[in-house]
Amino acid sequence: MLKDIEVFNKLVTKLLEDEKNNPVAKHIPSSDLFQELDLSVSENPIDENKFNQVLEELVLATPRTATTAFFNQLFGGRNSKAVLGDLLAVMLNNSMYTYKAAGPQIGVEKVILDEVCKIIGWDKNSGGTFAPGGSMTNFMGMLMARDSFNQKVRYEGVTQKMTVYTSKDSHYSIPKNAAFAGIGRDNVRYIPSNEKGVMDPQQLNNSIKKDIENGFHPILVNATAGTTVLGAFDSIKDISQICLDNNVWLHVDGAYCGSVIFSEKYKHLVEGLVKADSFSFNAHKMIGTPLSCSLIVVKEKKHLYDSFSNDASYLYQTDHDDFNLGKTSLQCGRRNDALKFWTLWKSVGTKGLEKIVDHQFYLADVARDYISNNPNYTVYSYDDSISICFNYKGISARELCTSLYEKSELLVGYGSFNEDEFIRLVTINAQNKKEDILNFFKILEQFVEDTVVI
Repeated sequence: MLKDIEVFNKLVTKLLEDEKNNPVAKHIPSSDLFQELDLSVSENPIDENKFNQVLEELVLATPRTATTAFFNQLFGGRNSKAVLGDLLAVMLNNSMYTYKAAGPQIGVEKVILDEVCKIIGWDKNSGGTFAPGGSMTNFMGMLMARDSFNQKVRYEGVTQKMTVYTSKDSHYSIPKNAAFAGIGRDNVRYIPSNEKGVMDPQQLNNSIKKDIENGFHPILVNATAGTTVLGAFDSIKDISQICLDNNVWLHVDGAYCGSVIFSEKYKHLVEGLVKADSFSFNAHKMIGTPLSCSLIVVKEKKHLYDSFSNDASYLYQTDHDDFNLGKTSLQCGRRNDALKFWTLWKSVGTKGLEKIVDHQFYLADVARDYISNNPNYTVYSYDDSISICFNYKGISARELCTSLYEKSELLVGYGSFNEDEFIRLVTINAQNKKEDILNFFKILEQFVEDTVVI
């Protein structure tokens, strides 16, 4: 083990050094992947030196998501204290379903979840759990909504015409989850949004009323705190009243930007969250922990037990349910995703998490100010968003982003809203500085100037 840890340290050191000079790894076309790298496995062991060489080549060829040139996805950066926690979780290798298997690590998870519930404003009846990703936490929210509406569903299956509601700009997991939950993709109602990508509450109310008149049973409204393209926040306050009036479960999908709960300056973007039934966010996004670190919390933790608890005498042999977290989790075996969040939170405090969140909005303002003061740019996004959507000199966003990627200059993606397609710069890497954002535009502009054909 110590020998392999030595190899690991050498590889990490080499990677960090190489990232300084080459923030984007050399692009390998997918058609050439298996010719460029030795990814094969064989019947006999490989020579140790050859193994280390192949491993180094693989590591150095992998896309770099923690550098000043990665703006492509809704995650990025590398916080050392969080990385430390993740590495320790791997070494400890606990499964988080029982106290007997995880011991004090159960306490780590419980402290995080309890503190999040307090920040929201919920009482001691609230609770939560961790899951493999935002799609899964959305699924869990939908299952609890379904089971809360009709407790017999867990035993008899879905026999009623249930409907769920979400913005047309919400996450793609919603229709998949409706299929998984037995509700059906055709029973997802996509509510129109305004010019800023915010769900229209009046249209939502009208859709719910219409379905009730037609014999459907509305069970869930999914509100979004940070849509995937524009980074828009639905009006939780308005939506929560509609849900209350119609006795419908409200789930807030904050996978992207729900971490604004830690910021005094920006938590108004989720005003009314205390009235939600469930809320999820990804700490591997705005908080910057390593992938993955997804939380879901509920106002009434009994719903976690109702939907996910199942007796298993070979598992739950000691301690009471409150410390056997498999009773509130969708899966059985579950890695310790809480420790990396805890090591970060413990080291910087809640005020430190607030600074991480606020800094991303600052970087977004830097980008928007630059675009607004340059006539060669067209902006499509709005304030209070860490997704900066723009086009440069009328060049196709799709072609420009692809060319930047293939030439190993920048990793940035494109998106679309209504009839417009644009570059989407995400300022979620809190390790970046103002100079890094301005350098992004410098690289882009120089690339366009130097490239004859885009």
